[in-house]
Parts: sequence; C-alpha cells; structure tokens
Amino acid sequence: MSYLESCKSELNQYLETALVTSGLAKRLYDAMNYSLLNDGKRLRPALCMATAETFGVERQAVLPAAAALEMIHSYSLIHDDLPCMDDDDLRRGQPTNHKVFGEAMALLAGDGLLTEAFVQLSKPLSGVSPDRQVSMLHTLALRAGASGMVGGQAVDVELTGQEGTLADVEYIHLHKTARLIQASIEIGALFPELPTECVKALSVYGESLGLAFQMIDDVLDVVGSSEELGKTPGKDVQANKLTYPRFLGVEETRELAAQVIGRGEQALLKVGIASSPLRELQSVVLERTH
Repeated sequence: MSYLESCKSELNQYLETALVTSGLAKRLYDAMNYSLLNDGKRLRPALCMATAETFGVERQAVLPAAAALEMIHSYSLIHDDLPCMDDDDLRRGQPTNHKVFGEAMALLAGDGLLTEAFVQLSKPLSGVSPDRQVSMLHTLALRAGASGMVGGQAVDVELTGQEGTLADVEYIHLHKTARLIQASIEIGALFPELPTECVKALSVYGESLGLAFQMIDDVLDVVGSSEELGKTPGKDVQANKLTYPRFLGVEETRELAAQVIGRGEQALLKVGIASSPLRELQSVVLERTH
C-alpha cells in the first residue's frame, strides 16, 4: 500500500463517523457526507499527516486537522460545481451534489462542511499547545478565505472569458488551489515545535507544491478523459478560463510545474529537511493522471 493510500484509509475511517445525525437535518448531513465520503485523492490531509510524521508526530493525532482540510476542500468542490459557478454534472465519477440534492441543499452542504472544519480543528489536539492550535485555526481561515482560496475563485470567475495575462493566471492558481495545499503543510508543521526557519521553508514548499498541482490539473483538463478524471474534461477551454496551457502549451506547463517544485525542494534542502513521505506525495502530484 502506498503512503497516500495508507493515509487515505485511516482518514476515511475517521470521516465515516465525523458527521452523523438522524434528526430533522438528516438530509443536510446526507448531502454533506455524499461529497465528503466520495472517493477523493485525500492529498491535502495526507500532506498534513506527512509533514507532522516527518518530525515524529503520530498520525492519529493529526486526524482532526486532516479531516478539517478535507472538509474545506469538499465544500469548495460542491460550490465550484454549482450552476452559478462551473455548472458541472460530474465529480469524482459521480453526479455532482446539486444534481442529487438540489441547488439549495448543495449550497447548505458546502456551508455546513466549511463550518464543521473549524469544529474539527478546534478539538483538543494531543501534544499541541493552545498557541500553536490558534495558529492552526488562523492558518486555515487565512488560506481558505478571501485572501486565499475564495479570493482566487472570485478572480477566476471575474476573469473567465477575458484576455488576461500570465500574471493573472499565477494569481488565480496561487490562491484558488495552492493556498489550501500550502495550509495543509503549514498546519502539519505546527504539530511539532519547529524552528522558525523550518516552518518558513515548509510554507514555501507547500506553496510550490500547490502551484504545481494546479498546473498539472490544467494539463489534465486538456489531455485527460472523463473516465480518468472523474469529471468533465475540456471545461476550461470551453469556458475560456485563464490557465497555464492556454498561455504556454501543455509540455511547457509540465516543465514549469517540475521547476516550481524544484524551488520548493531547495527551500527544504537549505534547512536540512528530508522527508520520504513528502517526496512520495510530491511524485503523486507530478505524475498523476486524475
């Protein structure tokens, strides 16, 4: 079993009991779980686990934070698929949330997952000081909010169909995708007590990995199939979105993704951080087909 699959298995077991209700709001919870428990890669939680484990933290201790990251990611996908956004019918090989539960319930399911993420991250965390836990909460809010993922999505919506520039593409990709991946590593780095220079290097690495992830995602939208991707390919081109392949082409985008990750690796090298789990997950980012 690969490192990613091992992390995914433990997280999935945790998530199965994270959101359970039989009350009047059952349909809301059903909608939340429909997307949360769908078979995603779980890359963001795995990056959080891998970062903490690199410094000797037990994986079980990281599960609430890992769950919080997956909840944020799942909520963003539900909202991203809505007719007022990307208007998609397929996600992870299944009908999108609003196709099953209706637009209003899908919107509320996303809202619910966003809020529940902070319930998870505010639980008592073994071995984590109150100051470091507050930093985790601040990091997640900062990276997921208007100055991070939501801001990137807003600019993406605003500039779709526009001419745009390569600088616009970088801004959108850094914010709508890279920031949450960066947060995954930053939060993992807050479980142990690390020197400031190590925390900063891991943050740089997370940003680089996140940016490369979205570059590859753009490539797969051009060259992938719906069977491979589990979602509708070619949507970016049809919508005239600002992407790296649009400006650079497929092969140059792949090369740039490798260069960007290389910058992140150099940041870790400078402070003497070597992590087999992170390197394995890095390979998943560069070599993935979905």
